[in-house]
Amino acid sequence: MKSRLFLILLFTAVALALGVTGARADGIIIPDPPICIDTPCPPHPCPSPMPCPPPSAQLAIRYHHVTVTIQDQVAVTHVDQVFFNPNDWQVEGTYIFPIPQDAAVTAFTLWVDGKPVEASILDAGQARRVYEEIIRSLQDPALLEYAGRGAVQARIFPIPPGGERRIELEYTQALTSENGLVRYIYPLNTEKFSTLPLESVTVNIEISSNVPVRLVYSPSHKISVDRQSPNYVRIGYEDSNVRPDADFAVYYSLGEEQAFHLLTYRDPSDISDADGFFLILLAPRPDVAANQALPKDVILVLDRSGSMEGEKFLQAQEAARYILRHLHPEDRFSLIAFSTGLETYAHDLRSASEIEPALDWVDRLGAQGSTDINRALLEAAAMADRERPTYLIFLTDGLPTEGVVDSQAILENFALSAPDNLRLFAFGVGYDVDTFLLDSIAQAHHGASTYVLPGERLDEILSAFYARISTPVLTDLSLDFGGMPVYDLYPSPLPDLFAGSQTILVGRYRQGGRTDVSLKGDINGQVQTFHFPDQVFAERSVSSSSQPAIDRLWATRKVGYLLSQIRLNGPDQETIDQIVRLSIRYGIVTPYTSYLVTEEFPLGAAEQSRIAEGQYNQMLATPPAPAFGQEAVQKAADQGALSAAEAPAEIGAESQQTVRIVGSRVFVFSDGAWVDTSFDPDQMKTVQVSFLSNDYFDLSQAVPELASAFSLGSRVIAIHDGVAYQVVEAGAALPPVDLPPTPTLGASLQTTPAPTESTAISTPSASEPQTRGAFPCASSLIPLALVPLLGVALLRRRQ
Repeated sequence: MKSRLFLILLFTAVALALGVTGARADGIIIPDPPICIDTPCPPHPCPSPMPCPPPSAQLAIRYHHVTVTIQDQVAVTHVDQVFFNPNDWQVEGTYIFPIPQDAAVTAFTLWVDGKPVEASILDAGQARRVYEEIIRSLQDPALLEYAGRGAVQARIFPIPPGGERRIELEYTQALTSENGLVRYIYPLNTEKFSTLPLESVTVNIEISSNVPVRLVYSPSHKISVDRQSPNYVRIGYEDSNVRPDADFAVYYSLGEEQAFHLLTYRDPSDISDADGFFLILLAPRPDVAANQALPKDVILVLDRSGSMEGEKFLQAQEAARYILRHLHPEDRFSLIAFSTGLETYAHDLRSASEIEPALDWVDRLGAQGSTDINRALLEAAAMADRERPTYLIFLTDGLPTEGVVDSQAILENFALSAPDNLRLFAFGVGYDVDTFLLDSIAQAHHGASTYVLPGERLDEILSAFYARISTPVLTDLSLDFGGMPVYDLYPSPLPDLFAGSQTILVGRYRQGGRTDVSLKGDINGQVQTFHFPDQVFAERSVSSSSQPAIDRLWATRKVGYLLSQIRLNGPDQETIDQIVRLSIRYGIVTPYTSYLVTEEFPLGAAEQSRIAEGQYNQMLATPPAPAFGQEAVQKAADQGALSAAEAPAEIGAESQQTVRIVGSRVFVFSDGAWVDTSFDPDQMKTVQVSFLSNDYFDLSQAVPELASAFSLGSRVIAIHDGVAYQVVEAGAALPPVDLPPTPTLGASLQTTPAPTESTAISTPSASEPQTRGAFPCASSLIPLALVPLLGVALLRRRQ
């Protein structure tokens, strides 16, 4: 009987943590195999015979702290890890740290519990032989993903039962620059090698440069960015009680000009000439805030109905004070407070010089009455000046209960009154808000909707939002890609560009090639055009590991957009089809039980169409859910997070035992094997490869994507270049496998020269004796640190 996997289809979105995939390489301890003896012996007396320790007994990693200093593209990385032995016996073994890709290590220091330890630096060939020897001995492919990398190797003294070993290492590398972006990647993957979640994970990066640091972007994690000066930036990330399973990646650019960076990607596993994906990072020049900040109008519309009374209204008042105090001298403002009626600070837009009386007016406001949203919005629209950028900030915690209460009528009334230059940003506070109204009105007027959930601070959220949009520098943006056919761009239309911010655009393109790209926008009523010549859209990508999962980021945003369209406009078969196919191909899953179905893998095109049709029919037969309440607000917030995501959706914790992402591919554990979700058994035949055979290792060496896929387990179906490779049990008599051509990187990556000064690296002698620990009655190799957490026992089955 085939195993069946719960696949959660995408008909609502959840706020998913940031994450990308790629080659991963934390430092790991590989314990020595215990020495077997047949008689009891102290200090571990036991009857004979005794079974070997279970394979699940691994070392745990207590914490993982990383500190990085980057000076003019030279990065010094300091790693601090604590390994914990949860077993009843002591463990000693070998510490291995696979050297990150593109690293030119010029200095290396290794400390164990505060004492320096001799280490061997292995080149890629030496490391590969070590990896393969361990994999063959332990029958565990976890190290395959490091094929093609060098490594640092050192002996680790015994760790007593319940004891710890603190390991610190530091290495220097020269960072690469690609398409004008400097890239730093730290391999932050401990999920395979720790029995317990990590208590603490931190990554802190300092970037200093002789020229201004422009754009800073992490496609993998939610980071905080502190720009202490144009030439010095601090980046921080921290989490607790987690099992990190994604590389930590940061991109940044340097220079005086406006930042425009293009990254493109075509799936190297696909030979069907499928269209490519692109990502554009855009940021204004560093001096634009002082020289080209646009005078703007801000209209703040506050709900002061009775339901706002108390802490909510106090926070709304504090946010209003923050906005008023941060107006620029040439800005204008207006304040409207609404409930059953309206109260306005003035009947027209006022100069920023009137901040003090406006603050007094805000202090005197109180909460009472009903909610007349229609009248408040029409009053704000009437104040808008069609000649200046206008930002309407609309805050409410309730449904319309006074005047016009029909949401569609409110939308139509506002559409007839609001000028094209008005941008509306809606803030819904609590669960009693009309998500259909807020999302629709923000979407129609080039803004966004934000939901402030119970327990969240309204003043902090609103103040942080205004800080981002306080200084517009370019409005009404549009991009011209010359003769390059592009489509499915998100976000669309492009948002305004603000000082100190950046815009991330993703989309698709057809044939590759070179083209000139131009950006057009409005500055003080004058249209200006910026040219970016000779941009390259790749005709074929060599590897997915060098790109920040552009295809999955595009799919994440598109799924968020499609889900919102269904919620606001109702379902249709074509949209459901797209969501199902994107869900399965890119592993974008959500735990929404109303649409939980059980399906077996692999799922070909016919099965996916059947699922989509069934879901569409189910939605038609189900009464529409209300647009307010906790469920509606959570849906709206989650889908908005997907639509505006800066990194691909991560697999939820509840699915990590059965769904894995490797590069740009998604694998599902079904019927005892990891299966690429794009494998179609009706269209593809498999090429079988025996586990741990010479062909198996040759394929892994030739194609990094296959090595990463094969590292999932001993049974895998992975696709490369249109060929489905199926790993079967070891020892199977199979015909030889034709190896695909070995990919080459080409000239698109330029590596900064290595530092001129280096520190000598101490390496132990090849003849140095290697000691081993002893444990009674154990008779085989036990992969204490390398058994992958496949979670087979947790696989759900349907009889």
